[in-house]
Amino acid sequence: MGNAIPHAPRIWWRRLAGAVALLWALAPVGCRRDAPAPAALQVLAASSLTEGFTALAQAFERAHPGARVALTFAGSQVLRLQIEQGAPADVFASANPAHLDALVAGGQAQAPRTFARNGLVIIVPPGNPAQVHSLADLARAQRLVLGTPEVPVGRYARQVLAKADARLGAGFADRVLARVVSAESNVRLVRAKVAMGEADAALVYRTDAVGAGVTAIPLPDAVNVQARYPQAVLTGARSPALAQQWVDFVGSPAGQAILATHGFLPAGP
Repeated sequence: MGNAIPHAPRIWWRRLAGAVALLWALAPVGCRRDAPAPAALQVLAASSLTEGFTALAQAFERAHPGARVALTFAGSQVLRLQIEQGAPADVFASANPAHLDALVAGGQAQAPRTFARNGLVIIVPPGNPAQVHSLADLARAQRLVLGTPEVPVGRYARQVLAKADARLGAGFADRVLARVVSAESNVRLVRAKVAMGEADAALVYRTDAVGAGVTAIPLPDAVNVQARYPQAVLTGARSPALAQQWVDFVGSPAGQAILATHGFLPAGP
């Protein structure tokens, strides 16, 4: 009994030291398990960029190990409104330069860079039941679908129709617009109506007619439009350096090659 008391503190300290050592050994494992994953790069992009930007994101992540790209697609006007209302985002890619210009003017975006061009085509459903074969045929179709005037593809479609007045006679645009049975908030909804046979024809981007279960009919160059796609790093970006790397990658030869496989034209001068 007399020897037990002097040895007790020594045993207690030995146990304490062992417990501390165990905690130190486990601490790195716990930190790795509990550490939050790196925030994803938030890229907001026009609906017509869905396939192209999805492929770009995959290539970007391979080229930048550890980086993650979160993509959100919608009509450009919807995305602009979300940004203006404070939605968290790093990059905005628009199908209409006007939406990015407005964000620049409001101090919410840096200087934009055009990275691609596009044009419009007519699309018809499988079998082309209304026998629409040219722009002129739109005036006799029964069910047409366009984007709303606020959506870039809807705005461009109306520009095409206005140009066509000079070639197909005054009032042509009004006759076509009278055949519109549905106006949609983005180009994917426009295309879906035709693909499902709910419309005789529509005007969409040429890239949206690729592999989409619809038939594309080209427009004369004289009435077509040159849709330009700009993108910019947003001033509220949480990862501005990574956002700039994304913008640079999209404009690089590798990025441009990916966009070309999805039907986009180069940005040009």
